[in-house]
Parts: sequence; structure tokens; C-alpha cells
Amino acid sequence: MDAKIATPLVDCLQYANWGPSVFAEMRTGGVHAVHATIAYHENFRETVANIIAWNRHFERHPDLIFLGRSGSDIERAMREGRTAIFFGLQNPSPIEDDIGLIAVCHTLGVRFMQLSYNNQSLLATGCYEAEDPGITRFGRQAITEMNRVGMVIDMSHSAERSTLEAIEFSARPIAITHANPHWWHPALRNKSDRVLKALTQSGGMLGLSLYPHHLKDGSNCSLESFCAMVAEAGARYGAEHIGIGSDLCQGQPDSVVTWMRNGRWAKATDYGEGSAAAAGFPRQPHWFNSNADLGNLRYGLRNAGFSDAEVGGIMGGNWLRFYTASFEAMP
Repeated sequence: MDAKIATPLVDCLQYANWGPSVFAEMRTGGVHAVHATIAYHENFRETVANIIAWNRHFERHPDLIFLGRSGSDIERAMREGRTAIFFGLQNPSPIEDDIGLIAVCHTLGVRFMQLSYNNQSLLATGCYEAEDPGITRFGRQAITEMNRVGMVIDMSHSAERSTLEAIEFSARPIAITHANPHWWHPALRNKSDRVLKALTQSGGMLGLSLYPHHLKDGSNCSLESFCAMVAEAGARYGAEHIGIGSDLCQGQPDSVVTWMRNGRWAKATDYGEGSAAAAGFPRQPHWFNSNADLGNLRYGLRNAGFSDAEVGGIMGGNWLRFYTASFEAMP
């Protein structure tokens, strides 16, 4: 890790095939914090089993990783040359229909929860649904409870109306941890200018995705094209509201895509992001294949016209500020 780097490197969404090789690449890439998905469609008990598996990783690799609970843990990771892992849920299924499980999940280390994952949930509507009735009654109660305990509302996979209502209803700024602007690439999962303006004007954060289905030109997207998009997003929304949420699924078998898309609700996969998804995980752009490559973005952002301070913010300083303000209970 480059000791001269005074700002953190934070990736606010990954679902890698976790293990020592990935953790070692985090160190090689100087990655100080990762928001790690610990549930897609799991119920509460299954999510606890995933946390147990993570606890084993923490026990076996304490020189590389530890559980992050607050923004100060990013600074600790910088001092110690390790990576802080922050737990997140890509679906509210782990809280089932029990609002009390929000506080329990927070106690177990969960710091982010999406209100929906592509489909309609008990809380909000996913981006693949034809109709979006907005945040549900349970959803409003859940947002209030998440605000109270210090769990971030994440609307990365949610539909337009639901996202706008979550931004408006939440007493604390929310996040879209892994998506890109729809004006750059019109994927279902990418977000409209209206949403991104509402998000950032309320103090929220946008994590820009490096997942090929979210990129202009897909797997062939160039670093220059991506960073030019970041520059335009910075001009529109403010560089201080932008970070990275790569959506890296490093080392995962293609069979995992079926779990992501189908869960338990479908026998046949509905490829909402296009038939290309049928082949499994797409090839990553050549300039970002693993955690060891995240630092390449620094050079691309500088070449796109960002100052060193802005680059430091986008690479992790902005997330550090957001984590620090978001993970503690409301007074």
C-alpha cells in the first residue's frame, strides 16, 4: 500500500467470492473499506449464517480484514494496513415482516439495506416492475427505524417513484451505492437525472458502478469514457456527493447470477437487464478486474480534470464523511 496516499480508498458495494486471495488483493490495491453484500434473498436466520461465515474470515485473516461499524474504522484500516468490511443487505428479506429485526441487524453489524431488489418488496418497488406505487406503509416505518438506529437506506435497485419518496421521507441522507446515470447508459438499473439531483441536493451519496451491464459499451467501456462520465456527474451533482460502488462480483461462479435474479420467487429467469445476462457474469473492463485494480481510477480521474482533493473524495473521502455521519444512532 502506498504510504503517501493520505485519503482512503472505499468501495461501497461488492459481492465477491470472499476468501484469502480476495482479501490479499484488497491490500495490494490499498482498499481500506468495502461495503460487502451479505444477503440477496435470504431470510433472517440465513443471513445470520452468512454473518457466521464472515466471523470465520475475521478470525482466520485478522491481518487483512476486520468488521467495520463506524466511519472511524476506515481511519483505523488506513493506520493498520487492513480492510474494514461493512455489512449490507441488497433486499429487506432479512428483516422479514418484523420491524424489530432492523435494530437486531444493526447490532450484528449491518449498515446498509436496500428497500427492494428489482422486485416489489414489503417496503418499496424494484426497478424491474411495470408499476411503481411508491414506498409502502411498512416501508415508511422501516425508514424511520433505520434512521433511528443508524442504518443507511440504499435505493440502488429501486424504481423511480419509490426512490424519490425514500429521499423525501428519510430524515437522514440516503445512498444509491452502485448505479450510474441513465443519461450516460440507459440500463434499467441506472438512475434518472431527476433522481440523482434529488439524491445529491438532500446530501445523499451516489456510488458509481463498474459492473459492465451498467457501463456504456459494456465490457469494452474505456477508463477514459467512465471518467468523463464521472466528470459530467461531478459538474451536475457536485463531486463531493460521488464515490465508487463497483458492484464487483470477483470470482463468483455464473450460477450465482441465478440466485441474484430468481431468488425463490421464479422458476425461469427474467433477464431484466437484457439477454446478455443469460450467459452469467459479464467480462470486466480490462482496467478493472479485481480489487488490485481500483487504484487505476485515481489516474483516470486526474486525467479527466479533477483536482487531487476531488480525486481523494471520490475514491473514498466522501464515503468516509458519509459513513461517519450515518452509522450512529440518532440522538
